[in-house]
Amino acid sequence: MRLRYLTAGESHGPALTVIVEGLPAGIPVAREAIDRLLRRRMGGHGRGGRMKIENDRVELLGGVRFGRTLGSPVSVVIHNLDHENWRESMAVDGPRPDDETARAVSRPRPGHADLAGALKYGTHDARDILERASARETAARTAAGSLAMGMLGELGVEVTSRTVSVGEARAADADAADFDALLAIADDEPMRALQEKEAKAMIAAVDDASSAGDSIGGVFEILVRGLPPGLGSHVHWDRKLDGLLAHALMSIPAVKAVSIGEGIENAARRGSETHDEIVYQDKEFRRTSNRAGGIEGGITNGELLRACCYLKPLSTLPRPLKSVDLVSKEPFEATRERTDTIPIVAAGVVGEAMASLVLADAMLEKFGGDRLEETRANLQSYLSALGDF
Repeated sequence: MRLRYLTAGESHGPALTVIVEGLPAGIPVAREAIDRLLRRRMGGHGRGGRMKIENDRVELLGGVRFGRTLGSPVSVVIHNLDHENWRESMAVDGPRPDDETARAVSRPRPGHADLAGALKYGTHDARDILERASARETAARTAAGSLAMGMLGELGVEVTSRTVSVGEARAADADAADFDALLAIADDEPMRALQEKEAKAMIAAVDDASSAGDSIGGVFEILVRGLPPGLGSHVHWDRKLDGLLAHALMSIPAVKAVSIGEGIENAARRGSETHDEIVYQDKEFRRTSNRAGGIEGGITNGELLRACCYLKPLSTLPRPLKSVDLVSKEPFEATRERTDTIPIVAAGVVGEAMASLVLADAMLEKFGGDRLEETRANLQSYLSALGDF
């Protein structure tokens, strides 16, 4: 990978940190743009009480000077305001306090990393696991993705997301013609749906689940405009762009499936109903449809990139499921932790960030460059060559 990043920090620890390495020099970095993406990640109908405590803002510690990347690693910190309420139970230094003061968790939640992680790392306190398994970690990834998004924007690539469904409430399909409307959705909208009636149905589904002391699942979609054909490769499994995107998007907590284009729907169709016919218009090869979602053979084909992500219902429930205590082995109800009913809008923002990181790396693989101007020049040369193909 040309572009790599590493996050650290726990949900109620002092801070989340991320280091991003591989960005070319000269990319404009606006702290306000990163903070805006972090605010979007905190939004949407169905979020829980934690979002009322935090006010995510980044502190840039390295890799940026006078508002532009230097080509060296970029270091970012996001402080956890809620840590003030967890200083004793999340203390770095010992000795360990009693389990009540440590807020020990011994009753794992079905569907969460609690039990699997406790068995793997040999702990009877699942807080050792859940603090890092928490979706709070995605704030750091969102900050990293904002930097990648900034680079893509300088190269003419735009990234957005939309809410496809919540429970049974579903939005109509969207395509390239809807892209500008999606970009124009206000940051504080409760659902990223283009039609008001669609958003209202999704909000009602969230409220019904919340009233029942339950969570609910949904689907969000990432859309990317402006990618040139030729990113990714067919030659090895670990260079196929759809595989790389699926890897990144599946790493988002609670995402259990990823579909590129109409991948899931195409599994029930015949080939004649699936594949996008090719035409040649204005010195370009184009498709008459986009069921492939902008990727064929692991390579971008120049069409709108579309990736749907399927979000399972969250595993922390106000009315918890049955579990077993890690210490006594007696049956109990699972631990209750502060939670969302569904973070569907936030998950879409994290999806934008993760897709941006993968696509920025793919652009650097294809076009290289230690400076943004060099990368842009290489891209323009390639596009000119395509026009003469």
